Amino acid sequence: MKALYMGLAGTAVIAVAAWLVLNELGFSSAEVHSSENVRLE
Repeated sequence: MKALYMGLAGTAVIAVAAWLVLNELGFSSAEVHSSENVRLE
């Protein structure tokens, strides 16, 4: 059971870290899939 909890915690940490890094680098889906004619707020 301890291994399951550690795996879930590790997955959550990796997911949050990836989300933060990709947003900082400009790889959010809104920025990637929008053209110059779309206003992002």
